[in-house]
This record gives sequence, structure tokens and C-alpha cells, in this order.
Amino acid sequence: MPAQAPTLTTVPVLSGGKWSTPAADRYEEVYNPSTGQVIARTPLLGASETAEIIEAAAAALPAWAATPVVERARVMFRYRQLMEEHFEELSVLVTREHGKTLAEARAEVQRGLEMVEFAAGIPAMLMGDSLPDIARGVDAECVRHPVGVCAGITPYNFPNMVPLWMFPVAITCGNTFVLKPSEKVPLSAVRLGELLIEAGLPDGVLSIAHGAKECVETLLTHPKVAAISFVGSTPVAKIVYETGTRHGKRVQSAGGAKNHLVIMPDADMDQTVKQLAASAYGCAGQRCMAGSLAVAVGAAGDPLVEGLVTHGAAMTVGASDPGVNAAAESLGMGPVIRKEHRDRVASYLDIAAEDGATVALDGRKADGASNGFVIGPSVVDRVAPAMRVAKEEIFGPVLSVSRVDSLDEALALGDGCEYGNGAVIFTQSGYAAREFKQRFNAGMIGVNVGVPAPMAWFPFTGWNQSFFGDLHVQGKEGIQFYTRQKVTLTRWPRQEDSHLDPVWAEKRK
Repeated sequence: MPAQAPTLTTVPVLSGGKWSTPAADRYEEVYNPSTGQVIARTPLLGASETAEIIEAAAAALPAWAATPVVERARVMFRYRQLMEEHFEELSVLVTREHGKTLAEARAEVQRGLEMVEFAAGIPAMLMGDSLPDIARGVDAECVRHPVGVCAGITPYNFPNMVPLWMFPVAITCGNTFVLKPSEKVPLSAVRLGELLIEAGLPDGVLSIAHGAKECVETLLTHPKVAAISFVGSTPVAKIVYETGTRHGKRVQSAGGAKNHLVIMPDADMDQTVKQLAASAYGCAGQRCMAGSLAVAVGAAGDPLVEGLVTHGAAMTVGASDPGVNAAAESLGMGPVIRKEHRDRVASYLDIAAEDGATVALDGRKADGASNGFVIGPSVVDRVAPAMRVAKEEIFGPVLSVSRVDSLDEALALGDGCEYGNGAVIFTQSGYAAREFKQRFNAGMIGVNVGVPAPMAWFPFTGWNQSFFGDLHVQGKEGIQFYTRQKVTLTRWPRQEDSHLDPVWAEKRK
């Protein structure tokens, strides 16, 4: 009798403090990118199921909003401790469902943990303002209140960190939160929810809904959702922003990027190549802060390309899951998220060659040593501004190189880019660095830093088509987004009733 295939685990949803595995009409398969095998399935909830989760979050809101902020912060202190205790487990889980190397996964979990640390300090940042005697006998005060039920729609490329950009801050500010993680990588979000409940979070304060278009549309339009946080591609980010705001919600919606890395002739080339490779090939290029267009100024071109080709060709690429690869700890780069995505990334190399660029390093020749979704580092040289590889977000380990004669030409390339997430300059010239910092058309700038992603205490400030909204995630802007201000003016005229002030009444006799 043939052995039966193992039953796939259905990813649970969290609503009203209860975990359940709903029967859904459709499911999304969750893959281990290192092996190409399906490891779970995600239920894709419809409008009615999503609405029930929102209603449960709304029911939990009044009690949680009335909970003293110091008690809300103490939950985050306990949560941080649990995350520390389960740090390696969380890291391996990221690797298993996403494909990051263990080193990259640990860095992601650490950045998420820092957001929890930031949230634990929110009481000091929620303090209001006051001004006595703003007019004669009138005092003014301004305090922050929760906005209500908040929702987060997060991408596949950071299954641990991006949710933690959102719900610790929102919850500690007194809101309830519905998290809709990417259906491709739901396992990390579920584990984060389990640990937060273990930390003592009351029922209904955090909910987790799984789904695709119908689930997202319900979150964007439901009248009891007050705020939406989104991270994803630019076309979707724009739709999320326009739909959410049209339905009266505040929205922060982060989109894609085409980050420029400018290399001046005086740059330390060995260090620059290492930084560029880490930027372009870290997380297999699947991050909105990845360096994707290197702009070589003057004589920097030839040594830069030679160094990148040598460095990229030497990188070890393969299965990042330590359960299937004993050498996973020393791996240079892991797989991409799906076979379809690998094929899409690879297609850009043919597109580049057809457009007249030179494929100096072809990542399709990498030996994956597994059935996973592996593609190696690629370098495309002599890329013109009008080429697709110069303009489009590839979201994979492909680094394009353009050549210009001056810093002004490099800055002009930035002005012509529709995105504006991050940009970096490599130089030993203070003048060039200052010009770049002041003039480049992007919200996050690095000087001799490959990935200028800010830490929890600073906002993630994308510009142009990289961000839609007014207040960014992280830092003080995150607190501003998840709270609304109330101003109170107070006057207390003196009363003539003797029982209120007998001494004053005696003087009036």
C-alpha cells in the first residue's frame, strides 16, 4: 500500500485572542525557497471573514485604549525578552520561508527587535504639551490619543522586520491592530503573534488575517479601520494610498525603488566593491534598499566592474536552510522567493543584452546544488539611462553599471529617476559628499555606506514614487501616524460660593 503524502499545515488566523484554521475557498502555497518544496498553505480569506476580524479588533479597542500607557509599554518589555529567548528560532524561520542566509535573517530579527525596544520607550514620547495662561485665566494643553483600529499589509521580503515596524508602535500608542502578512511568508508573523500573546497582550489587541486582493480591499474600505500601513511595490502602494484615503483613512504607503550608488574616482575601490556587493546581493537583492544602479564617475568605471565581477563570481550561492545544507552558515547568498521570480530576474539579463549593455557576470550560471530557486550575482555594464535595467525595479541580484564623466551627470541621473528611496556616494572628498547629500533626489542618503537604511529611531523616508503619504514608518513619525492630537483650552472663573472658599467669602463681608 503506497504511503500517503503528509498533510500540509494550514496557517492559522488570530482573531479575538483565538487561533483558528478557517476553511477557505482558496489557498496560497508556502514554499521553502532552498528546496522548492511546499511547507504550508495560507488560507485566503474573503470579505466577510476579514470583516469579522476587524469587528473583533474594534471590540477590543476601548479597553486597550483606556489601559495606562506604562502598562502597554510593559507588554513590550516582556515581548522583547521573549524575542531574545527565541532569537535563533525566529531567524531560522525567516530563512526557511524566505530564503535569506542565516546572517541576513539574524540581522532582520535584530532590526525588528530594535523596533520593540523603541516601542517600549513610547511613554516618554507620548507626553503632551501645555502652556498656562495662553490668555488671561486660560490654560492650553495638547495630548495624543489612539486613532482606533489600524491595519498593516506587509511584503514577503522582510517577514519579521516589516510587521515589527508597525504593530509594536501602533499597539503601544493604544490602538488595536490587524496584520495582513504576505501570503507567501506567513509563518514568521504567526510566531510573532504567539510570542506577543505569551507576553500578556489582551485578547483582540493584535489580529492576524491572511488573504490576497479581497482581504486587502476589505481592510482598505471597512469603516472601522482608521489607519493603513503598507509596504510593497509602487503600483500597489499607489492603489493602497488612493483607496484608503478615499475611504477616509490615514495611510502610509511605501513603494519600490531604484537606488543609485555613485562611485567617485577617489573612492577606496576595495572597500567600495565589498559595500556594493553587500548592497546589491544581500537578501538576494530582494529589498527596497538594495543598490541596483552603480554610477561610475570617470576613471572609476573599469576597476569597479572588474572588482564586482571578481567578487560576485567568488560568492557561494545555494540553499540557505540549515536543515538541508550543512554549509548554510558560510553561504554568501541564498535563493529568491519563487521560481517565477527567479525566471523574471533572469530575463532582465537577456533584455539588457538586447538593449546593448554588456553582461559582465551572468548569475544564471551559478550552481544552486539544490532544487531551490537559486540565481547567482550578475553585473551588467555600460547601461544607458533609457534601458529597462536602468529604470525598472528588478528586485533581484542584478547590479547595473552606468558610466558618467562628472558628479553633476550622476546627480542628473538621480533627478530623472521616478523613485527616491535611497542613494549612496563613495568618495574621499568632503565637497563631493556634501554636494551629493544636499542635491541627490532621494530620502535616505549614505556616504561610504552601502545600505543607508535608518534604524528604529529615525523615519524611513522614501521620496517621489517610493512613498505615498505624509508620515513615514519608524521614529517619531510612526508615533505621529498612530496617534491624533487633541487640544483643550481651560478657564476656571473664581466662584463666590462660601463653601468653595470660606476665606474669600469672609473677606467679601
